[in-house]
Amino acid sequence: MGIKKTQKDVDNWIKEHGVRYFNELTNMVQLTEEVGEVARIIARRYGEQSEKESDKDKDLGEELADVLFVVLCLANQTGIDLQEAFDKKLEVKAKRDHNRHQNNEKLK
Repeated sequence: MGIKKTQKDVDNWIKEHGVRYFNELTNMVQLTEEVGEVARIIARRYGEQSEKESDKDKDLGEELADVLFVVLCLANQTGIDLQEAFDKKLEVKAKRDHNRHQNNEKLK
C-alpha cells in the first residue's frame, strides 16, 4: 500500500467516522503524545528501565500506527502529498548520506 492511498484512506475515515480533522495544533499535540507512548515502550522494553506489569501488554506496532495516523492527518489537512515529499527526501538522503554512513567508523 502506498502512502498516497493511505492518506486517502485516512481522509475517508475522518469523513465517515471522525466528523472533521482536529485543528493542526491539536494534532501536533496528539502526535507528541503518541510519540511519547512509543518512547515509553522502547525505553522499558529495549532500554535499561524496567517494564511495569501494566505496560507489558502494550503493542509497539499499534502505537507506531497511531503516530502514522496523526502524521497522515497533518499531511492531509496541510495539503502535503506525503508520498511526493517522502520520495524527494529519500533521494536527498541517498545522495547526501551514502558516503557519510559508509565511511562512519562508529557504524562498523
